[in-house]
Amino acid sequence: MTALEPSTTPGSSAPGGLVKSVVELDRVVIRLAGDSGDGMQLTGNRFTSETASFGNDLSTLPNFPAEIRAPTGTLPGVSSFQLHFADHDIMTPGDAPDVLVAMNPAALKANLADLPGGGLVIVDSDEFTPRNLAKVGYATSPLEDGSLDGWQVVSVALTSMTLEALKDTGLGKKEAERSKNMFTLGLLSWMYHRPTEGTVRFLERQFRRKPEIAAANIAAFRAGYNYGETTEAFAVSYEIKPAPMAPGRYRNISGNQALALGLVAAGQRSGLPVFLGAYPITPASDILHELSRHKSFGVRTFQAEDEIAGIGSAIGASFGGALGVTTTSGPGVSLKSEALGLAVMTELPLVVVDVQRGGPSTGLPTKTEQSDLLQAMFGRNGEAPLPVIAPRSPGDCFDAALEAARIALKYRTPVMLLSDGYLANGAEPWSVPSVEDLPDLTVDFATEPNGAAADGTPEFLPYLRDPETLARPWAVPGTAGMQHRIGGLEKADRTGNISYDPANHDLMTRLRQAKVDGIAADIPPTDVDDPDGDARVAVIGWGSTYGPIGAACRRIRRSGRSVAQIHLRHVNPMPADLGEVLSRYDRVVCPEMNLGQLSLLLRAKYLVDVQSHTQVRGLPFRAAELAAVVQDVIDSTAPTAATGGTK
Repeated sequence: MTALEPSTTPGSSAPGGLVKSVVELDRVVIRLAGDSGDGMQLTGNRFTSETASFGNDLSTLPNFPAEIRAPTGTLPGVSSFQLHFADHDIMTPGDAPDVLVAMNPAALKANLADLPGGGLVIVDSDEFTPRNLAKVGYATSPLEDGSLDGWQVVSVALTSMTLEALKDTGLGKKEAERSKNMFTLGLLSWMYHRPTEGTVRFLERQFRRKPEIAAANIAAFRAGYNYGETTEAFAVSYEIKPAPMAPGRYRNISGNQALALGLVAAGQRSGLPVFLGAYPITPASDILHELSRHKSFGVRTFQAEDEIAGIGSAIGASFGGALGVTTTSGPGVSLKSEALGLAVMTELPLVVVDVQRGGPSTGLPTKTEQSDLLQAMFGRNGEAPLPVIAPRSPGDCFDAALEAARIALKYRTPVMLLSDGYLANGAEPWSVPSVEDLPDLTVDFATEPNGAAADGTPEFLPYLRDPETLARPWAVPGTAGMQHRIGGLEKADRTGNISYDPANHDLMTRLRQAKVDGIAADIPPTDVDDPDGDARVAVIGWGSTYGPIGAACRRIRRSGRSVAQIHLRHVNPMPADLGEVLSRYDRVVCPEMNLGQLSLLLRAKYLVDVQSHTQVRGLPFRAAELAAVVQDVIDSTAPTAATGGTK
């Protein structure tokens, strides 16, 4: 059954003798929308956690304003949280909601256009006052003027019922009203048969120092659940069965959490302390918050005074023998660019995490974009190459962080890890790996001289390279006999002395480039998803476009057409066989949340006529939109009699 083709089973008798049916669905997309102060992100996160514990596959899309506190009840202040959960594998938070919960007129107006006709709208009728309606330009109440006749509308007095439920708690009216998000969560928990014990425990833990607030929120939550059971406004509830998953231990995880845990794992598998030097910036700050909780694993976090100090401290930590990490977003990368060049010159391991957001300048701080790829590739003075890695999903941020650390440590190079706001704040079920299955990142430090001076005396040559990786030795300061120069001036080959010799500069520039290029031999070949093996069109992407592209390809295949999907984790260097893979297809389409940056690189490197499809709306692609674009390309690439129907 699909969300549009439910099956109905007999329900149980609720208190008062009201019999309610249970409708079985295979998936549903819910969007919670309200004012920034209505707690939509907390409500969504709690509903997500209970959905994950129930065993559904899920994907989320938090969407909130950049303003710390926009005027109450206005369109700029609307915050939303979208959750797609199902009894089968899903790849995106959903193109459009099936259910919209609107806590005020602004939330309704900002989101109604995304709700397909016939969808369910639940509104807090108490908030549809003349004043609130006027704030968003409603001349009359949409609950009364017939403008919502195309949707299923259920008006619920969420605010007044919350106040009634908490009238004996001793809380003031304003404090009690803040619990209406928990009343809403209780109602949704009843509607979709979500567990409740975890939320109760969460509230007790969250407000353990304010037991009266904890009790009020729990009371509101239970009141909302009981309202769903007893009201005639909802004649049915919905059931989405758990999704089949491979055996293992799972947890609900966001991209920033997964990335932070990947860095912790990298420290454990390398035996090195992890040092994070970071300046808080949206949407990367949660990595700093998460890593600060893991001091017991040898993690040290330093909240620097600015972006330059953040990366400077991380480079210093790497010089001292730690795994240096710095986290930021696009504006911070701009400020770190000179220090990135220093890290390239000193050839020290460093992981630079860029959680991309809409730009340029401060741009769209809370919205997602993929527009920092060319900055990661070329945004430094001189020839300063570095590897670039991009995770494809929230859970994949863990593996991408491990891979970034592996390359940084093995090749003695800074590595740029390009996440984005969609991955950072989104969540999905994540299979917790066994430590034994993680790669061994053990590092051998230089402890003995590796060369000889002209008179035969043993000496340490800090730029004598490993013949396989071209990595230079890593010597921890204070190790006897391992003294060497460090800094941003050009180094002489082998000795590391300051050198202005033209031939040496040419040699060192080419060696640094060759080191990065050589990483291509150490990464897996291109993974091509072409089930039938007869596709004439390939869709290639990188980063968070993986989910929408994958969902679009599934739609196309269900219609009986063939299409291949290629997704890059290693953007620099690219897989060694990528050029040959791309040449197999008549057409290559590249969707990106920028103006065609990967397309530019592919065209330049492989001379492939890549068809770029772009958007920069601050939101992820919709699968239906991509499917339509790719379908048009497939139709225009149909075999003809002249080709004999072959590729």
